[in-house]
Amino acid sequence: QLQLAESGGGLVQPGGSLRLSCAASEFTSNAYAIGWFRQAPGKEREGVSCISITGGYTKYADSVKGRFTISRDNAKKTVYLQMNSLKLEDTAVYYCAAYSSPSARYNCDYYRMNYWGKGTLVTVSS
Repeated sequence: QLQLAESGGGLVQPGGSLRLSCAASEFTSNAYAIGWFRQAPGKEREGVSCISITGGYTKYADSVKGRFTISRDNAKKTVYLQMNSLKLEDTAVYYCAAYSSPSARYNCDYYRMNYWGKGTLVTVSS
């Protein structure tokens, strides 16, 4: 059973940066596509970014394009979300999630995630 643990959340001022990490428990975690999601108070959860098993395919929500960067280090079993130029509206609990599929080697699908972490809170406030 794959387990995911997010870290790196915290309080940051608008315009600041944070780097979130998603650490996987299994040796074979590099066989999973990984996604980052967020849920703000009173809002539905939304997909933020996603990366394929190889790292060659990534995608981003329009609201974060040009500001967030997803990457993975399979040797460390960790996926990162570098968040720059943070805005008040980026405040949310951020979750990482994963799924495994032959197609996940070259693609990433928000709707196929079946393993979830417990989340880390990001608060952007002045």
